[in-house]
Amino acid sequence: MAFSLFGIGKDHSGDTKNKVVEIKVDQIIPNRYQPRKVFDQDAIRKLAQTIDEHGLLQPIVVREYESAKYEIIAGERRYRAVKLLNWDTVPAIVEKMSDKETASLALIENLQRSQLSSVEEAQAYRQLMDLNHLTQAALAKGMGKSQSFVANKLRLLKLIKPVQTAILDHRISERHGRAMLDLDEKQQREMLMRVVNERLTVRQTEDEVARTLGRPLPSELAKQRAEKKRQELADLEGMPAEEPTTEETVESSKQAQPKKKKTSKRRKKSATSKQSAKATDARLALNTIKKSIKLATDNGFTITTHEKDDDDTYQLVIEIPKKQ
Repeated sequence: MAFSLFGIGKDHSGDTKNKVVEIKVDQIIPNRYQPRKVFDQDAIRKLAQTIDEHGLLQPIVVREYESAKYEIIAGERRYRAVKLLNWDTVPAIVEKMSDKETASLALIENLQRSQLSSVEEAQAYRQLMDLNHLTQAALAKGMGKSQSFVANKLRLLKLIKPVQTAILDHRISERHGRAMLDLDEKQQREMLMRVVNERLTVRQTEDEVARTLGRPLPSELAKQRAEKKRQELADLEGMPAEEPTTEETVESSKQAQPKKKKTSKRRKKSATSKQSAKATDARLALNTIKKSIKLATDNGFTITTHEKDDDDTYQLVIEIPKKQ
């Protein structure tokens, strides 16, 4: 198994490297730098059932940190599953790695393959930066993320431990935590109790944080923006048709015409006005979509767009890679 990020795992040699060997389970310990703090026991039991039925298809990866003692580099879920099955030995690949490499590799392996919580992910990024003396930009490049994405994750570490733990335990969401970032420690504790006990939504939490800090309520600001948008659309719908621009046109409009014809002209003008409003509405819709795309890219997503404007339609093709 090769790991190339940050040069980890390169130029190591040894007789057992990349060879699968059987190692006693009681000689193996979990990785001390494992970023995952909470393991889903139901998922481990299901994995154990699969391994019991089909065998262990992928060996775990370990290193020998002392004579006949091994530390897991990759595969702790598989290790926990075979322990549930009471296996005496487990297939493993032995790698020669330093403490720093072992720690970095465990963090990278989990970031790439596991669904870590947002706090665990932030902690893993911080540890990788500290271990390898990396800047946010260098880490983001190595992990294939945007710098803003990494920076937003790291901000979660500014939350007090009880709030971080609540996110880890899924008692509150990452967005609840982000809403509390501007509060001091005491305020965070009080807000956490309210969120959990009163089961506040994210928007309610944002409003309560704003009240605490003496700021405008996000819900009220959202209503104002929505009302402004509705008013803009209403104004567009009510725009008058263009007035006549020549004396002859004005004069002819004054001449008596059959009511039926006048009604037809008015209807035509009204239709023209509505078509203009609809065209403007289409541009507003396009701009709204573009703002949503910008919001997503600002939060670390890689998105590619292709835009085309022809006579009848706006075409906007959005490409979002599944692996971000």
